[in-house]
Amino acid sequence: MVPNLRHFVSYFAASAIALAVSLAAAHADYPEKPIEFIIPFGAGGGADIEGRLLATEMGNVLGVNLIPINKVGGGGAVAYTHTKNAAPDGYTVVWNSTSILTTTNIGNVDFGYDALDHVGRVEWQPMPFAVSGDSRWDTFEEFVAECRENPGSLKVSNSGSGSATHLGAIALMDAAGCEVTHLPVGISRRNATVLSGEADAMIAPLTGAVNLTKAGKLKLLVMPSGVRNPVMPDVPTARELGFDVALDLFRGLSVPKGTPDDVKAKLANAMAEAAQSAEFMDLAMQKGFTVDPLDSAAFGEILEVDDAMIKSILENADLGG
Repeated sequence: MVPNLRHFVSYFAASAIALAVSLAAAHADYPEKPIEFIIPFGAGGGADIEGRLLATEMGNVLGVNLIPINKVGGGGAVAYTHTKNAAPDGYTVVWNSTSILTTTNIGNVDFGYDALDHVGRVEWQPMPFAVSGDSRWDTFEEFVAECRENPGSLKVSNSGSGSATHLGAIALMDAAGCEVTHLPVGISRRNATVLSGEADAMIAPLTGAVNLTKAGKLKLLVMPSGVRNPVMPDVPTARELGFDVALDLFRGLSVPKGTPDDVKAKLANAMAEAAQSAEFMDLAMQKGFTVDPLDSAAFGEILEVDDAMIKSILENADLGG
């Protein structure tokens, strides 16, 4: 029996080694086919434009196509759920944003942001407070003064209940001591409500407001951001005006939990190289986002801090799942 047992153990060990070698070889060949590049929001918006260009540039680095697929719904819930349930083989990636923290905390999904693995951050951008180009306010202080005199009379649009823009508006208005009516009108209607006068102001990612601002259709009164933006250098930050709030929007990549480390490393390297390509950097200069790639560990620290901040905003506003 001992020889047979030894033979059995040796066979098992050899099989395990062969499997490990096979998996290592498979990962070494990654990627061998197109990769799904999931975009949580609709075609034509800032997230879509940025994501599609990054996908193209990453494809150039990896030697396979990254196929952009828009999976819209639930403020990112549909896209993140799809990614969470996909095979952890590196052939499904999602173009994440601050929505991965808002949608998991507002109750749109039954899992936390850590239900996915996070490849890294690509960029970040402010979410300015904007009014129409012909509005009666030229400064944020003027808006605040009127808001305080007439509590609840002014309306501020956002991309949806519990979205990053909604939470940014809540945080900014709370810091300013302003009581406003928040309008969760959706991404497609957000700008239009301000241009038409349906809303008095809005919070939006800079990429969603920059062209209208350059055309004089919008005025940016303040950036609830840590630093001034080089594309709009004359717009002050909230902290410069004495309001202690800073909530920027980030974008990066996530994959299903359990995706092999070497596969994630290849994606991270391609992500960083693509983000610093001439084409992507040119888009950043046009739109005002800051290309600042972070690896998984550094991005994880940002996610943890921002997750706690968003939990606090939601709790103070009596929102959340």
